[in-house]
Amino acid sequence: MSPEQTRLLEKARNYCAFQERSMLEIKTKLESWSASANSITKIILLLEQEGFLNEERMANVFAISKLRQNKWGKNKIIFALRQKQVPDLYIQQAINSIDDEEYLNTLKTVISKKKTTESNSFKEQAKLVTYAMQKGFQSSLAWKVIKGEI
Repeated sequence: MSPEQTRLLEKARNYCAFQERSMLEIKTKLESWSASANSITKIILLLEQEGFLNEERMANVFAISKLRQNKWGKNKIIFALRQKQVPDLYIQQAINSIDDEEYLNTLKTVISKKKTTESNSFKEQAKLVTYAMQKGFQSSLAWKVIKGEI
């Protein structure tokens, strides 16, 4: 490896050590550092071998953290992971790793914080479902929570 590639590899290691990254994020960052295509390929391969880059692990951590911290639903998590070009297999594994009870409790929290009055008009319920959908939750699940079926 050239001294420039070694320097870029060290910067990439630090970038990956800070938080889990997708391959697209690493590639984009290396391009912003003016790395050549050959250097990018070598560095990504080394990062994978050293365990700094693991898209499966990244997808799992991303899904759990977005659910817990940002109160995102599965649809929004899937969309964000696809934007990062994470393989569908890893996305599906990450979504399946989300605990159903925790997911349902998060949805209940999202809805209860948005609920303003005790009035249960259809219009108000529809607004709550729309809000839950914007957060990435499934509409059918949101309706069940609002109607007290779950």
